[in-house]
Amino acid sequence: MAKDRVTNPAPPPLSHPGKQGMTPLPIDAVLPDLLATLRERPNAVLVAPPGAGKTTAVAPALLAEAWCIGEVLLLSPRRLAARAAAERMAALAGEEVGRTFGYATRMDSRRSAATRVTVVTEGIFVARIQADPELAGVSAVLFDEVHERSLDGDFGLAMALDAQAAFRPDLRLVAMSATLDGARFAALMGGAPVIESEGRSHPLTLRHLGRNGALKVEDEVAAAIRRALAEEQGGVLAFLPGVAEIERVADRLADRLPADVRLHHLHGQVDPPLQRAAIRAEPDGARKLVLATSIAETSLTLDGIRVVVDSGLARRPRYDRAAGMTRLVTERASQAAATQRAGRAARQGPGVAYRLWEEAGFAGLPRFDPPEIVEADLSGLVLATAIWGAPDPRALAWLDPPPVAAVEEARARLRSIEALDEDHRPTPHGRRIAALPMPPRLAHMLIRGGERGLGRTAAEVAVLLQERGLGGNDVDLEGRLARWRSDRGIKAKAARGLAERWANLSPVHSLAGRGEEVATCVALAFPDRVARRRNGSGEAWASAGGRGFRLDPASPLAAAEWLAVADTQGAASGARILAAARIDLVTIESLFADRVETVCEVVFDPATGGVAATRERRLGALRLSSGPDPTADPVAIAAALVAGVRRHGLGLLPWNEASAAYRARAAYAGVPLDDATLVERLDEWLPPLVEGRRRLDAIPPRALGDALRQLIGWAGTATIDRVAPSHFTSPAGSTHAIDYAAEGGPRVELRPQALFGLATHPVVGEGRVPLVLSLTSPAGRPIQTTRDLPGFWAGSWAAVAKEMRGRYPRHPWPDDPAAASATLRTKKADAKAGGAR
Repeated sequence: MAKDRVTNPAPPPLSHPGKQGMTPLPIDAVLPDLLATLRERPNAVLVAPPGAGKTTAVAPALLAEAWCIGEVLLLSPRRLAARAAAERMAALAGEEVGRTFGYATRMDSRRSAATRVTVVTEGIFVARIQADPELAGVSAVLFDEVHERSLDGDFGLAMALDAQAAFRPDLRLVAMSATLDGARFAALMGGAPVIESEGRSHPLTLRHLGRNGALKVEDEVAAAIRRALAEEQGGVLAFLPGVAEIERVADRLADRLPADVRLHHLHGQVDPPLQRAAIRAEPDGARKLVLATSIAETSLTLDGIRVVVDSGLARRPRYDRAAGMTRLVTERASQAAATQRAGRAARQGPGVAYRLWEEAGFAGLPRFDPPEIVEADLSGLVLATAIWGAPDPRALAWLDPPPVAAVEEARARLRSIEALDEDHRPTPHGRRIAALPMPPRLAHMLIRGGERGLGRTAAEVAVLLQERGLGGNDVDLEGRLARWRSDRGIKAKAARGLAERWANLSPVHSLAGRGEEVATCVALAFPDRVARRRNGSGEAWASAGGRGFRLDPASPLAAAEWLAVADTQGAASGARILAAARIDLVTIESLFADRVETVCEVVFDPATGGVAATRERRLGALRLSSGPDPTADPVAIAAALVAGVRRHGLGLLPWNEASAAYRARAAYAGVPLDDATLVERLDEWLPPLVEGRRRLDAIPPRALGDALRQLIGWAGTATIDRVAPSHFTSPAGSTHAIDYAAEGGPRVELRPQALFGLATHPVVGEGRVPLVLSLTSPAGRPIQTTRDLPGFWAGSWAAVAKEMRGRYPRHPWPDDPAAASATLRTKKADAKAGGAR
């Protein structure tokens, strides 16, 4: 249920000053104090609520001061507000804009040699003070709406303070805002006096409608607008997060508005005449309905507005440092923004603000919008401060210094476009970039594109990427550019004029370019966003910068193999492509020949025990081409084989029985040839064995045994031979391998006939350890295992011999084997041998 709360009760009516029949502005009460302060001191802070008149009254008041012999610059955060302020001051003076009062924005300029007050956007001021640090001919700089804490606003103030201290102690600087933290700005500006205006207060009723999370914001805003039009008097201003929401609300209101209501859109993509129409009063007295973004929060007075509908949402750019991309984020508006929005309703009289949240929810909103400097791409700032003479931007005067991580990331990006050297100093190319009125990437594109004869195309692409809405919102930049070139609208014409001026700043410029030239320019600006299709649908893309992109499979660009991507939105792991152009591999390789790396990769396959050698050509993380590498570095192959054994184990090597037996003897003798030791010392013995080979099974098995003996040296080998001899020689003269890995201890397998005549049990090694005798029949079948041969002769032998005589009658089975002669021959063969003797 909606709740009403009335704030700001109306004060007594202001007296009429009699000046040209105009009612005085609230700011008039404090202008004398401000003027007196600026006569004595260079800096001041002015805090005045919305509607007090600071934007249009302060600058004209300075012109009559003795110290003000030059130009007054009034900084405005937005082009719309800059034009409106200049036009308002000119109208109050009874002049055409461009005479005493003018303006200069990126897209438009109205000023002359007679202009004394110029309203400029913050970006224009930054470029001007960089070009002329002394601000020759300027007497004062007024920073309006500094509470918005834009990057250019903070930077412009920092440079102005630096210039004032170094070159211009006579320069006056004034920070102005409605919701300013005056004490912080006063301290930043050398203890400047803070002058506050109470302003003109009209009653403002706050109605909290709440929000149904199950409904779309455009549905709820449309419903609130219909209610406001039915319940209230006067015009309605509705705040929405972006252009798309404005269009959807307009669709929902189509054919459902009263006949006396005139609908306006107000955002940066609207042509200037339509923006002016949204600001001024309706000439026929009709009610006004304005659907606006946050562009209408400050600096503007919209005539006839008595009701505000606030969605409570804002769309702001947030720089994703990990991805190197700026993305638009829809989030809750701050308390300061909500207060400014509501105040639009009560600037000219009593007003009402409908808020789409509960009253208790206001406390949960962030107090202020975060300063842009802590969230923005700082590439332009870092380059500008380096040229200004401050390689470390944190050395300047800031309310909030730039984050160290953001500065380092910006330096890396600037080095990648050759704008900074390794000592963070600007290069000649960097100075050329900084001289251009655009972000560093686009300036780099304009210069390098111009060197290739693409200056005009580069200039058009630069404008297209900065001015949203030109040529529509198609992802395909080629199509968007074609539509913009044929658009006869005022904004499109102004943008073409800007592109022409920028093209003239390029070293060389050609006629309007073809499609592949658009992609070339985009790739020059964003080499890390050159992308290759990853799947058949064209939905998934991989970029040179290592980030994954997504594209609507229905887009015509989805069939391309390669794209030069200019703009994305969303999370770094899968940002959606908003603007791109087709590019081919030949163009990519031509543009980035110095960056393309040939990578030879050798990969070990544990299933085969071999390596696969491939040669890849890469641009950053993007694979341009790949194939087998028959000339792979033998050293790399050998290293891959060794690494494969280290990772997957010694079992991949072609050990033979002899090598395995030798390792068992070593273990028994206490000589370390176990797996852990061999892996730890792998680099000592395995590299020579894999040299010149591509597979582990190509190693001669005998070579492994030789490598083991070389690893332990003569002393280790002697120890093994002494403690763990390889064979046992029987009384019959036969030799038998000793199995040191057998369960129960060293074991030897042989026929009992080979042991006849042996009255003591055979032992092995220095410890005189009894051998485990595994006795077999003449056919090799086991008949007895013993560690006590004399006991066996005297005990169970009789039973064994009796059984064996029946099975193997040809062989000797004496009753007293300890007294018999050892032999491996049959009785008959033994008799013949004895007769022969």
